[in-house]
This record gives sequence, structure tokens and C-alpha cells, in this order.
Amino acid sequence: MLLVPSCWTLGERVTVSLSLSLSLSQSLRALARARILYKERNPNSPIQKKKKMPFISKIERQSDYHLFPSTTPIVIDNGASYFRIGWAGEAEPRVIFRNIVQRPRHKATGETVTIVGDHDPALLRYFDCTRSGPRSAFDSNVVYQFEIMEYILDFAFDRLGANGSRIDHPVLITECVCNPVQSRSKMAELLFETYGVPSVAFGVDAAFSYKYNQQLGVCAKDGLALCPGFTTTHVIPFIDGEPVYKGSCRTNIGGYHITDYLKQLLSLKYPQHMARFTWEKVEDLKMEHCYIAQDYFSEVRLFQKGDKEAEDKTRCWQLPWIPPPTEEPPSEEEIARKAAIKERQGQRLREMAEAKRSSRINELENELHGLEFLLQQLEHVEEHNIPSFLSETGYVSKQEIESAVQKVTQSLRKAKGEPKGDQAEAEEKTDPATNERFPLINIPDNMLTPEQLKEKRRQLFLKTTSEGRQRAKQKRFESELERERKNQQDEEKRLENPELYLEQLRAKYKDLSEKVEQRKRLKTNGNHTNGNNFSGGVGRGERLNAAQRERMRLLTTAAFDRGKGEDTFGARDEDWQLYKLMSKDNDDDDEGLDQDEAEMARLSSRLQEIDPTFVPKLEIVTSQPIEVPRLRPLTKEDFQILLGVERFRCPEILFRPNWIAVDQAGLDEMTGISIRRLSPVGQEVEERLTNSIFITGGSCLFPGMSKRLVAGIRMIRPCGSPIRVVKASDPVLDAWRGAAAYATAPQFLTQTFSRTDYYEKGEDWLRRYQLRYTL
Repeated sequence: MLLVPSCWTLGERVTVSLSLSLSLSQSLRALARARILYKERNPNSPIQKKKKMPFISKIERQSDYHLFPSTTPIVIDNGASYFRIGWAGEAEPRVIFRNIVQRPRHKATGETVTIVGDHDPALLRYFDCTRSGPRSAFDSNVVYQFEIMEYILDFAFDRLGANGSRIDHPVLITECVCNPVQSRSKMAELLFETYGVPSVAFGVDAAFSYKYNQQLGVCAKDGLALCPGFTTTHVIPFIDGEPVYKGSCRTNIGGYHITDYLKQLLSLKYPQHMARFTWEKVEDLKMEHCYIAQDYFSEVRLFQKGDKEAEDKTRCWQLPWIPPPTEEPPSEEEIARKAAIKERQGQRLREMAEAKRSSRINELENELHGLEFLLQQLEHVEEHNIPSFLSETGYVSKQEIESAVQKVTQSLRKAKGEPKGDQAEAEEKTDPATNERFPLINIPDNMLTPEQLKEKRRQLFLKTTSEGRQRAKQKRFESELERERKNQQDEEKRLENPELYLEQLRAKYKDLSEKVEQRKRLKTNGNHTNGNNFSGGVGRGERLNAAQRERMRLLTTAAFDRGKGEDTFGARDEDWQLYKLMSKDNDDDDEGLDQDEAEMARLSSRLQEIDPTFVPKLEIVTSQPIEVPRLRPLTKEDFQILLGVERFRCPEILFRPNWIAVDQAGLDEMTGISIRRLSPVGQEVEERLTNSIFITGGSCLFPGMSKRLVAGIRMIRPCGSPIRVVKASDPVLDAWRGAAAYATAPQFLTQTFSRTDYYEKGEDWLRRYQLRYTL
């Protein structure tokens, strides 16, 4: 079933209806004629009009579009990197921009805008670019995203000065070598259906550049055009001024891969400055500093030596850097002023501390007077009325009040700053009266009330804690005495013979350190080592020390006994001794290790006192904190990007694509492949081809490209073959200039096909279409 628009006239509907009885090709041609008839009669119809998208760009719009007659062709160089558009017969294109599109949303309004080509990075802070990055209409060098291509053409025609959506000029547009017919058909459909151009011609950019330079006398009629482009590299043989596409070849390597490779190398070399390596900046570095080495390995050896020639070839890119401010030493007046301020602040803090201390002393004295008054009243109360009397005060017994009096007294002495000796004497005086402080400890539980039992447990806890403190204090005192005694003995030995004493001290420290290391190693890896002092394969049981193995044995025995039958664990008091044995800290190895480490710390401090050259082993004495090295301040050299071997290593992938995992031929090998595909053409034709090797495209701008190609091609050609490599007068713009000069020829319209031909002949005719470059 064939559907037609409801707005068509009756005659148009009849034309389409009659065409249904004809063949399919005749029906399609009739439908195309009907559509053309409708568009000519209804130029303002919705089918003809197209919504114009808002653009953001720095490129100014041309104002002389209406001055050119409709017979003047529009020339478009549709490259994968840059898009160029202008008028036929002119020397320069009117509009040049990068062939990318970005469609972010405005953060405030939410409106989607179209950013084509280059843009101002400062504008992007107003847009949300997280979901829309730069996109290209190309896959390699073939246009396949025609939605993006439509945005680009909209922008190009708008900057050229076109007012409406209809373009009344013939269009000459470039394409890649052997462009797929589907891509060519979609491009023709876009130009005819969307913009209504009257006629279109397709040509190869490298062929236009070759013909343009042929007219300038740069290259001959027979030759090879080598075009390293943005994403691909082509070699096209020319015989009698016309390209022979059966001898052409392509490699999927180009300027894009060089830039990406340089970006990766710099990011690996300077990861701290990775954000600086934007695509645009790396592209500029590539075009400014990279070159082709005549002999890659000789150049690498030159940089490995690091002599003055390699230093001269190294380029430096200085990143923005602000030196840290230098602090000048303060003057005497500034020091005096800060000291006065510090003194005033200290005086104020001392006054505040004194006021707080006085307030604390008053509070403690009032509390002490209240407790003493409560004890005086308690003496006049009968024994059986004491619990009811104390229930209102919050205390349980008279002993608790006396303990509170003692605590308040100690706190008051501490607040008044009394010496420790007095406080210790007071404690010693109170030590004999332990039975008076803890009277309930020796009384059986069956003779006490529940409140007294609670008070007894509290007194027992206080007594145990007090005795533990006394023991720890006595142990510290004894250890200090022992340390002083050892130091005194060491000092006597040192005075007798300082050299012998120092040697013995070093030997003892060395033995202790080895002992500690060995013990820790055995504790970590087990008690078995092989002959090479490396730990063997041990299990967890072998890594346990004696105390831990004893705990494991007790647990295993308890579990084994429990599994024999009825579980009677806990029926006897002896069973509960298991927990005491498991929790007992009888780890002799650990105690020995702590003693050895303490002795090592003492010897280390002693050696540091008498021997300035001694360096302690901080990794063994874990109690000493390791000082973290300070980070040095950043300098100007930390913000310098040095380009050394990267200058010639990145362009080298044009000749060695396998370095980036592209298993294809390099530039020099492609010329031999192209010549072999033309055989048999004769030795004379091959010599004419190699005598005029023409290079064009942005990637042939690297210094040393021509000499490297001559050296590489000479190795694959017979001895004595003439080899001459010439470069285009302008490798970037010669393709557009050649197309613009071609479009001015009177016979240009004979090489185009009109919109009517497209609708009538269809895609099959586009498949056979081929432009003749010699008119």
C-alpha cells in the first residue's frame, strides 16, 4: 500500500494512483516527479520548511550571500577533522571550523543548544555537558551519523549567510576514496530533501589537491598521491591526470592516533598534571614540536646517552606557576609587640585559672564543712535511727560519709597545691586504719543486710584498686632504682675504659637487636626455617607461642570431654579454674620480648648520649615514633613538561602502526602495495609514479617527512629507481582550493547530477557515478 500526503491535489493523487499499475521503477520515478511538483507549487509547506536550531559560535556570519548568482557553486571540503565551505573561484574558504557537534543543556533554563566546531571554554560553565560530549559524524573517514551531519550543514550554510532552509546553488562536496554507496546516497538525500539544492557533485579531496598542485607545476600527470589525514591514510595512483582507484590502498592511522598517543605518553609521564593535557593543547604540542626521525633507533640512542645534542632537542612547556611568598623575618618592634600580647594573654589566663581555683576551693571547703557537720549530728543519733536519718542525706552508712570526707580532703589539698610528700604521709598514716575504712570486708555475708552487702562489694572493689595502685607505684619505684643503678654502673665502666665500654655496649645492642628480630620472625612464621633462613610452609598451629598453644590445648580438652556423653562441665568448682588458666597472662615469650625491647631502648638512649654517630633501629623499637619526612615545597621545575623522545616517537606510528596495535602497513610500504596493485603497467610507468610522489594532508606537515619517505621507499624499490617526494604548496587548504578551481570550469555542470536525476535514477546511478578530474 502506498501512502501519500493528504494535502496533495487531486491531479497529484491520480498521478500516483496510475503509477501503481506500472512497474516498480516507473512508480518510483512518478512519485519523485509528483513530490517535485508539489514542492514547486507549495514552497512554504511544512515538508519544505525546517526548524532552525540555536547555535553558539565565535564565527561571524557572512553578509554577501545574496550577491552571488544561483549558478555559482558552493564548495565544501568535508574532512574528518575540519569542515571548510566557500564559493567557487575564490582563493580561501569563507568558513572553517572543527567537524564536531556538542548539544548540552543550559543549567538555568534547561534549553538544549547546539555547539558546532570550536567554542569558548568559558561558556561551558553555564551548560551541563555531562551527558553530551563532542560527537563526530565520521566513523574513520566515512560519514555515517547524518543527524550530526545535518547540524553541521545547518551551521555551515547559516555562517555562509543563507537566510532560508533552501539552498539554490550547486554543491561540490568532497568524500573519501571509494566512499560506500550508502554513505553517498544518504548525503545526496540530505542535500536534496533537506536543503533542496539543484545539483550535487562528489569528489575526492586528495585528487583535488593533486590536480591543483599539478597546475602549479609541483607534481606531474603520473604520480602517487599520499594523503595522511586525520583518521586514515590513503595512497592514490594517478595516470594521465586521472586517479586509478583499483590501485589505491588505505591504512587506519592518522593525526588523531598521533595526538592520542602523545596524550597517553604525557599522562603516564606526568600523572599529576593529567588535567592539563586537553585534546586541543596536545594537538598544539604535536604540531609545534613533533618531527619525523630519519633513523628512529639512532635518535633513541642519542637520547639515551643524554649528551648536549639530546638536551638541545628537548623542548620544555612551562605550566602556570606562582612562587610561594617569601616570609621576611619580623623586626624587633614586631617581636616586642607579639611578646607583649602573649604576656597579656598569659596574665589573663592566669587570672582566670586563679579565679577558677578559688571557686573550687570554696566549693570543697563548703562540702567538707557539711560532711563534718553531718558526722557531728550522726554522733547524737541512736543506733537504730541511723538508717532513717541517712536515707534523707543519700548516704548508706557512717563509713561512706567518712570515705567522702577523706576524698574531699584530698581534693582540697590538691587544689591548694600542697606538696606530694604531705599527701603521701597522710596516705601512709591512713594505711594502718584500713580495717576502719573497710569494716564490712571481714564480716560474713549472712550477717549483713542487702544494703550492707552492696556496700561490702563496693569496699572490696575500692580496697583491691588501692592495693593495685600501691603495687604499681612500688614497681615503678623499684624499676627506676634499678635503672639508676645500671646507669651508675655503666658510667663507672665508661670512666675506666671509654673505648672498651663503647665497643661492649655496641656489641650488646647488636646481640639484643638480632635476638628480638629472630624472636619476632619465629613468632610470625613459625618455629621452623629452611637452610636459607627463609620461613617454610607452616600452619597456624606452628605460628603460636607456648602460652597460646596451652590455651588451645585446654579448649580442645574441654570440647573433647564434653562430646563423650552428658555435659557435666561446671558441676565442680575445679572446672571453673579453666577460665583462670585461659585468661592468665603467662606468656613468657612476650614478657621476655618486652624486657628485651626495654633493654634495647635503654642501650639506644645511652649510645646516643656518648656516641653522636650512632643510629638506632627504629623499626625494632616500636615504642619510639618514626618521624615522617617532610614534603619539599613545589618549585618551578615541578610545573615543567619536558618533550624528549615523545617528539619523534609519536609520529613514528605513521611508519610503524603495530606500535598501537594496528596490524597494517606504514606509509613507505603503502607506496609499494599501490604500485603492485597496478601491475602490469610496465617499468617505465612505475618509474614515472615514483618520480612524482605527492604528499598532502595535515599529518604531512611534520619536519623530516619527505626525507624519511625517500629513505623508506628506496629500500623497497629496485636499485637505481628514481624517487622524488614533493609536498603540496598548502597541505591543509589545497584540497578546497583545487575543488574551488574545478567548480569554476564551464564543464563543471556536466559532472553533476540534479535533484530530478536523483529521484528518477535512484541509488543505482549513484553507485556508477564517478567524477572526471580532467575537463
